[in-house]
Amino acid sequence: MAKIQALGGVFFKTADPDSLAAWYQQHLGLGVAEDYCGANFSPSQYPQGGFTLWSLFPKDSTYFAEDFIVNFIVDDVAGALVQVKLGDATDIKGPVLDPCGSFGWFTDPAGHRVELWQPPTDN
Repeated sequence: MAKIQALGGVFFKTADPDSLAAWYQQHLGLGVAEDYCGANFSPSQYPQGGFTLWSLFPKDSTYFAEDFIVNFIVDDVAGALVQVKLGDATDIKGPVLDPCGSFGWFTDPAGHRVELWQPPTDN
């Protein structure tokens, strides 16, 4: 049987891809390659304790209201939330600490809900 080996990508539809890519570059340092309008996350770039998670939630979950949410690993959740606020992100929440690390949330200028995760450093 063929098996999934890794997460291959996350794709958003947006009215102005260049503008939204520039926003992520400016406010979260996301390096977007012009030749394919994307950012490559190699496993070797993950911080200690970082990983990609695929998870299903019950339809009535209140963890997020959308059908899906994107989670980015960051090196400083609190700092990233300040940066996105300066970039006019909305509905900012966090940071919230739990045994899995530190989390924060925001809505980007195109209306996409995003979760930020800083893995715990004691792994």
